[in-house]
Amino acid sequence: MTGRDHDHVTRVMRTVSCDASAARSRLAASWQRSFAHHRLDPAAAPPQDRDTTRLAEQEEMLGRLLHVASPRLDELFSTIGQSGHGVFMTDARGLILRARQRAADEADFIRSGLVAGGDWSEEAQGTNGIGTCLAEKRPLIIHRDQHYLARNIAMSCIDAPVFDHEGTLIAALDVSSPRAESDGFNQLIGAMVSGIASKIEIDLFRDIHSDRQIVLVGDDRAGTALLAVDRDGLVVGATRSARIGCGLARQGALRPVPLRDVLGETSEGLSGAEKAALTRALARANGNVSAAARALGIGRATLYRRMKRLGISGAD
Repeated sequence: MTGRDHDHVTRVMRTVSCDASAARSRLAASWQRSFAHHRLDPAAAPPQDRDTTRLAEQEEMLGRLLHVASPRLDELFSTIGQSGHGVFMTDARGLILRARQRAADEADFIRSGLVAGGDWSEEAQGTNGIGTCLAEKRPLIIHRDQHYLARNIAMSCIDAPVFDHEGTLIAALDVSSPRAESDGFNQLIGAMVSGIASKIEIDLFRDIHSDRQIVLVGDDRAGTALLAVDRDGLVVGATRSARIGCGLARQGALRPVPLRDVLGETSEGLSGAEKAALTRALARANGNVSAAARALGIGRATLYRRMKRLGISGAD
């Protein structure tokens, strides 16, 4: 163990021995988890075995996500790859599923264990970008000696969580580098990583709800607060941002609910619902009453009577 490694281990042990430290710092809290819950020795060198069996299982299970994410990983790597950074995507338990790095940097990442099939959960590696991002479900940067294990302190790891179409944590997006970078540069890459993670969430949501109307709600400049609405005007899906903003269930399948209710629009009872249904039918028929009547399964005269009663205008 080098002198630098020894100093790091001493600092970690001093921190985890102080009960109050975890309350003052999220980093210290993660170190505490690594020591007390996962029972990891900060001086230890964890095995670098690749779990190829689990890798194959997760690749099959998350095939749709990986297909959707692939262009985004390429997009991110094309921006930062030449600076010696690698781009990685994991499952929700920290298993690396995809890796992008230059051939010239591959040996460094292999030595660090950042390869497909590598386990970067907090349970296996202690505090690190991937594992701690997944444990805390938030974007973060674990820079060099913020890692728990002394063997990892040469790395800088920048991460963001990825949530699926039901608001459930499904993956982590990671950018790592064995090179020393400034805090400002790491923050810049952090913004890129979070942006790409959001794009992956949107792409996955739109892919799964490709047969639905997609509605952007609220003042969401990032465009991540999306609702999926069926032909009856019922919300049947929502991204995590939309769930939080609209007060919907944080995760899991949604109970279908009228879009008007989600948006907080005043209900007008049965007549309002009927008027909305007729208006939608006329809009789809480009104002053609005969075509709208056929779509609704009623006679043209019946539709005219209902339009008159509800104050709806239209023309063939």
